[in-house]
Amino acid sequence: MERQKRVAAVHDISGFGKCSLTVALPVISAAGIEVSVLPTAVLSAHTAVPGNIFCRDLTDDMEHFISHWDELGLHFDAIYTGYLGSAKQAEIVCDFIDRFRQPDTLVIVDPAMADNGKMYSLFDMNFARSMLPLCQKADIIVPNITEALFLLEREYVSGPHNMDFTDELVDSLQSLCGCDVVLTGISCDENTMAVACRTQKAGQTEYINNSRIPGTFHGTGDVFASALTAARLSGRTLKESAEIAVQLTVGSIKRTAAGGTDHKYGVDFERGLWQFADMLK
Repeated sequence: MERQKRVAAVHDISGFGKCSLTVALPVISAAGIEVSVLPTAVLSAHTAVPGNIFCRDLTDDMEHFISHWDELGLHFDAIYTGYLGSAKQAEIVCDFIDRFRQPDTLVIVDPAMADNGKMYSLFDMNFARSMLPLCQKADIIVPNITEALFLLEREYVSGPHNMDFTDELVDSLQSLCGCDVVLTGISCDENTMAVACRTQKAGQTEYINNSRIPGTFHGTGDVFASALTAARLSGRTLKESAEIAVQLTVGSIKRTAAGGTDHKYGVDFERGLWQFADMLK
């Protein structure tokens, strides 16, 4: 039997609400891949949930995790990073990648910091600059349109986005970071969204279209990036991985909309995991 693969997932974890590690753990595990977690913070609920959210920052504890894993001589087939709370955490994760990366280790970076033309409330453009060295260590980066523009220190451009614009954006990201690029959140028209992907070896950008579903659904970026990580590590090509990730993400949004669940709490990805696992067989 083939050796089970292992992913190190570097994210925060919320007690309530589906995002970050509460998404990455079940999605990647559904692919039969072991997940080791390096938590960056613990929250009572994710930040879209109203009320007095409790947050324990774990920046000072991350090095203890890393040192123990180094002592154990752990090997990771992939390192997958998501939301990081500070420039210091980005530095720690850069060092973590340097210490644990082997020739066969896949590094996937989701530079989660902005959406819909705005930085998340705790961040500014200095944080975007601090994320660049981490993206430059990646084999694959998975930014949305806003994050891509901010990484390039450009002004936000609202949709619709034409192919000339997105092709140039992907090309610029690839030149800046030296890795494969999967660009999400492309607004084609009022009915269509798209994902663009390009490998370093490919000469052109490939697109995956899907229907736009009205509303704001939290945690979908984590569903997509986690599914992409699992599919890529399962041997699928970059485009195949993106297609599988789109199917899980869109299906999760549709179930959430149909079920009338409060969008702030995350999407119903759980009831799509059996189909996701089946696609990876």
